[in-house]
Amino acid sequence: MNGCRNELWVGIQANAGIPLLAEGGFALAPGNKSSVVAEAGWGGRFWGRTGCVFDAHGIGSCQTGDCGGVLKCAGAGGAPPASLAEFTLNAANGDDFYDVSLVDGYNMAIRITPSGGKGACGVPGCTSNLNTHCPAALQVHARVLLSSSLFMLLFLSLSLPLSLCVHFCFLKSSSKYPCMRRFRV
Repeated sequence: MNGCRNELWVGIQANAGIPLLAEGGFALAPGNKSSVVAEAGWGGRFWGRTGCVFDAHGIGSCQTGDCGGVLKCAGAGGAPPASLAEFTLNAANGDDFYDVSLVDGYNMAIRITPSGGKGACGVPGCTSNLNTHCPAALQVHARVLLSSSLFMLLFLSLSLPLSLCVHFCFLKSSSKYPCMRRFRV
């Protein structure tokens, strides 16, 4: 459920060879909720996109998490910075795996709250505003950031002014940094 005053645009990217959910993205108006059904064995990521503007054909852009200028990401990932919620369903021994990742940087607070299931399921998240503690060298600036609560994902409000925090590897372009050779996208 989107519990904030602003619209949120959800991005979804399935792992290689896994069916795409909800055509890769959708808008979620304030006060609305949406369910996305995934088959056993599904794996991939969700992220919140902020400051988006799309025309009637779903063409436009987002200030954070943009996936090629379209509403329905159709398999494309989000441009950093983007806080991620990652899932692998019915994996080893039939267990589900999920986590919150900041490998693509940080654009909003996020938390995953399991529903149902069995066992000791944790509630991973990063619910603090990391942008207020981001080193100046890793900051990028944006005009708007939104918040929402969405099925198992919770996107939380951040305070203004906004500076977003990207991963070190996305900014540095020197061969002396090992992440540049192995992980640069």
